[in-house]
Amino acid sequence: MDLYDKLIEVRNGPEEAALCLITGTHGSTPRRIGARMLVLASGTIHGTIGGGALEREVVRHALECIRKGTPQMRRHDLLHQHGMCCGGSVDIYIEPVKKKNKLYIFGAGHTGAALARLAQAVDLDVYLADDRREYLDAVQDDGINLLPGSHTDLLPLLPFDTRSYIAILTYSHPMDRDILAFCLKKPFAYLGMIGSQRKVELTRKMFQEGGIATAEELARVDMPMGLDIGAEGPEEIAVSILAKLITVKNKTTTP
Repeated sequence: MDLYDKLIEVRNGPEEAALCLITGTHGSTPRRIGARMLVLASGTIHGTIGGGALEREVVRHALECIRKGTPQMRRHDLLHQHGMCCGGSVDIYIEPVKKKNKLYIFGAGHTGAALARLAQAVDLDVYLADDRREYLDAVQDDGINLLPGSHTDLLPLLPFDTRSYIAILTYSHPMDRDILAFCLKKPFAYLGMIGSQRKVELTRKMFQEGGIATAEELARVDMPMGLDIGAEGPEEIAVSILAKLITVKNKTTTP
């Protein structure tokens, strides 16, 4: 597989990885500026930056980079550090592969569809779920992954992780609560549910009295969902929700 194809696969998949790039060379070296190597968390490599002792050392640094989640730049003396007869040195930049965040939208009504379209502009991999096939068909956007089916069938199949953004806005209050109860037990970056203040208060009461979730767990849920900007209509509400997602993604605070 081509390194760039593998990079795309890794970015959209569960495995962590780091990209290693030769940014500078001095004297005689086995590879030139621009040589790349992709190192997976398993230790598997794709591409090469020269092989031998240098490559083994860079793989070690790449795995460290994956664990810490921070990039690094190092100069390697091929003769004195690695015993390579080339005799030169190389500068290597290592960076963890940035994963694409996934947004799961439950409910393809007017607001859900508007949110799905808007979210593509902020580098979110968008999934739109609904048990009404005609609503999904009406979206007609190649950039949106459509998930037809009931939430009871879909939820166990979705690979939620700490990069998952979840927006709940179906046509049914009981369905919203079912999805919320399931997702509260999963890892996520953001979890929100649309609704009036009365719906939110009733949900909190039902969940706590029923032993479904604690007050601390419910405090992690954004409900009513979105920033309070006085939004009216599906498009404005979608903007308010997306604005909240962005504050979470960029780890900023709101007034």
